[in-house]
Amino acid sequence: MLDALQQWLPFHWVRRCFQALPRRPFALLFAVGLGLSFITAACSPNSTSNSTTAPAAPTQSVQVRIGYQKAATILNVLRTREDLAKTLADSGATVSWSEFPAGQPMLEALNAGSIDFGYTGEAPPIFAQAAGAPLLYVAYDPWSPKAEAIVVPKDSPIQSVADLKGKKVAVAKGSNTNYLLVAALEKAGLKFSDIEPAYLPPADARVAFEGRQVDAWAIWDPFLAVAESAAGARIITDATGLAPNRGYYLAAKSFVEQHPEQLKAVLNSVKQVSDWAAKKPTDVAKFLAPELKIDPAPLEKAEKRREYGVLPITDDVINDQQKIADTFQKIGLIPKEINVREVVWTDK
Repeated sequence: MLDALQQWLPFHWVRRCFQALPRRPFALLFAVGLGLSFITAACSPNSTSNSTTAPAAPTQSVQVRIGYQKAATILNVLRTREDLAKTLADSGATVSWSEFPAGQPMLEALNAGSIDFGYTGEAPPIFAQAAGAPLLYVAYDPWSPKAEAIVVPKDSPIQSVADLKGKKVAVAKGSNTNYLLVAALEKAGLKFSDIEPAYLPPADARVAFEGRQVDAWAIWDPFLAVAESAAGARIITDATGLAPNRGYYLAAKSFVEQHPEQLKAVLNSVKQVSDWAAKKPTDVAKFLAPELKIDPAPLEKAEKRREYGVLPITDDVINDQQKIADTFQKIGLIPKEINVREVVWTDK
């Protein structure tokens, strides 16, 4: 979904301090399953007093550390406003922001303890949980099943998913559309082994698609909208009835347990921006265009077919996310079964 979008865009970021932080096997899992990007994370050194006679230091204010991606509309817009900073200041808290190119490295940073809150698509938290990352799902964004699809060149003889048998299909490994592709093939009576997957990030997949090196491409917005407008891609199926295509707001378990009021303040601010974005697709497209270096027209098309919301995690949402996790385990993208329900925040 949005999480690999930054692989298509130029970035200049190095934050070396994060490299010194302890890391769990999370990096290894992503190296095997998805491939890793470098990580940007904000971190600051701890200081202590060596004097046993010095007075106790005053209690430090809470710093809420948020990871964001340029393509993750809500957090990116919220970053440019001062509303959240003002709200947190009332409780003696501050906010800092760290940019990431994708959801996978963002959750690796959360695993290492350098951010407290972020937003990704469906796939990254599944990999993170499989690697033992201490995260919690705290809310979800409905996104839209129409915002991801399997496309073919406009003059392709392929007319349906069933026609993909024996064909080469580009897909980002472990992404939301990886799940969509599996689900679509199963509905058409095919197995994943009946096609030849070409595991490519969006930038490389677009080149392969336009160069006819692959027969089809499973991709999400705004790449999908760009492929339609720039390359004349034709949709053979979107995710309607196949995959939910949701986004998730995630937080470090320690942050949720220690600072529940600050978490609620963040979610309230996120909801305010989400409500604005739902009513202003043109304004959102204008905001994103210079951020993503994409023409506003396909961005507006993508915005008009997506949904927004900051909603509590329900049983149906958990069950759908569990299906994705089970599918990834079945096709070998994660090494073991996980129970999604175990990492869902319950606001008590």
